[in-house]
Amino acid sequence: MPNMENAKILIMSTNGFEQSELEYPLEHLTKAGATVHVATPDGKPIKGWDKDDWGHTVDADLKISDVKVDDYIALVLPGGQINPDVLRVNKEAVQLVRDFVTGDKIVAAICHAPWLLIEAGVIKGREATSYHSIRTDMENAGAMWKDSEIAIDNGIITSRSPEDLEAFVSKIIEEVREGEHHRDSANAA
Repeated sequence: MPNMENAKILIMSTNGFEQSELEYPLEHLTKAGATVHVATPDGKPIKGWDKDDWGHTVDADLKISDVKVDDYIALVLPGGQINPDVLRVNKEAVQLVRDFVTGDKIVAAICHAPWLLIEAGVIKGREATSYHSIRTDMENAGAMWKDSEIAIDNGIITSRSPEDLEAFVSKIIEEVREGEHHRDSANAA
């Protein structure tokens, strides 16, 4: 059973992430003792979206193409409308999500970030939630969508919005302490 002090967690994002959905997990997972890295498409800093305008810049630790899945226990995907929409057409980002799921790693997606789970083909048959505006997308991809602050299905954590961040991060910490989640390969195509 891993403890947080030995946990390495990756946050993958690009410009236009919902400010709180990256900063809150980064801050609280780090405070819990984890080593947290931020990966961006080009390894350069990214700018958030804060309510109705551009927000703060967050430094990157590495490029998405340089990520080694085996170095991490979990992947966190912040939402916002812009960030996951841009990443879901980035082949490296989509493959990284797929590799974390098939590698039995914890994957946590909030708000619009479950679009990446859809694009990676890993949500079918799983209980999940998301921001309400992408519910139909989730259901069309085969998710068993529910309206709750957290949905979890064998180490894949989804959440609705910034209002759910405390529960979202608490669930990530709980799942990290449980360790890897061996999945049926039929669900991770």
